[in-house]
Amino acid sequence: MMIDEIDFKILNILKKNSKVKWKDIGNEIHMTGQAVGMRIKRLEEKEIIKAYTILIDELKICKCYIAFITVIMKSNNHAGFQIYIKNEPSIIEAHRISGDGCYMLKVKVESEEELNILLDDVLKHGNYRLNISISMIK
Repeated sequence: MMIDEIDFKILNILKKNSKVKWKDIGNEIHMTGQAVGMRIKRLEEKEIIKAYTILIDELKICKCYIAFITVIMKSNNHAGFQIYIKNEPSIIEAHRISGDGCYMLKVKVESEEELNILLDDVLKHGNYRLNISISMIK
């Protein structure tokens, strides 16, 4: 499905705040709220919009660590590592990347001990670099 510039504008607004009212989107892009609603419905039906979600500042609601782990694979067993990623609840986001490393993992753990256990598991698949989040900016 081809989407036009107006659809892209609507998607960008919804990415920033999925609770924004259709009327407010319409005011921003010079359309009626009803027209915006029809476009959003079409984007949902075509599964371009798959879900509405929220962005949580995890550091404000729990005493936990948010860390980013760059994984450099030791072998070419990517399928096995991807199964591990999907089954590990501490890994809240995972991306296969190009450039410096093979995977970028976003993890949430409640203690340094839990982080060390996770890192030991990751080390079975490859080497890693660890960055711990100090605060969330956006």
